[in-house]
Amino acid sequence: MEVKIGIQNVGREIALESALDAEAVAKIVSDAIANGTDLRLTDEKGRQVIVPGNVLGYVEIGAEEVRRVGFGAL
Repeated sequence: MEVKIGIQNVGREIALESALDAEAVAKIVSDAIANGTDLRLTDEKGRQVIVPGNVLGYVEIGAEEVRRVGFGAL
């Protein structure tokens, strides 16, 4: 699942692929905002992204995409 994180006063967003589902990511984000703690997410390759919860601008959680095989529908 693709997750995009926007940070206040920063023009570039952070994008990562997470193995978590949308509900789990939303819970982690809302806990970080409510408690004022760091947002910690791990991508599919094991890299960890840490963002202070008080500087989050937005978090966009993409829908799980099923990869298609072939050249398209005829």
